[in-house]
Amino acid sequence: MTLLTTVFAAVICTVIWYKSAPKSEMKVGVLCWMYWGASLMWLVDAIFEYAELHAEYFTPAPADMLNDFYLGLSVVALGLVIWLIILLVKDPKGVVKAALFRKKN
Repeated sequence: MTLLTTVFAAVICTVIWYKSAPKSEMKVGVLCWMYWGASLMWLVDAIFEYAELHAEYFTPAPADMLNDFYLGLSVVALGLVIWLIILLVKDPKGVVKAALFRKKN
């Protein structure tokens, strides 16, 4: 489930990035790289787990599937948090700078 969750996040993020590719104001490409990297990591994990378990790999317990899904959601949420921090630090639209240096009347 971790692989499936991160692949869905990567695909959705890639579609959003592709629709706004020339501008890239929101730095969505960084988010895409993080999700595709996580997907690659879970793919390697799945290959090694399949090599160990063989046919049992395809019949996980429901509790294991739920735990894997929560782990996948945690990875997606952590990726979003890191992306937001990068976005706030880079401040491509100047919103944070304008809010910090706003003159008070």
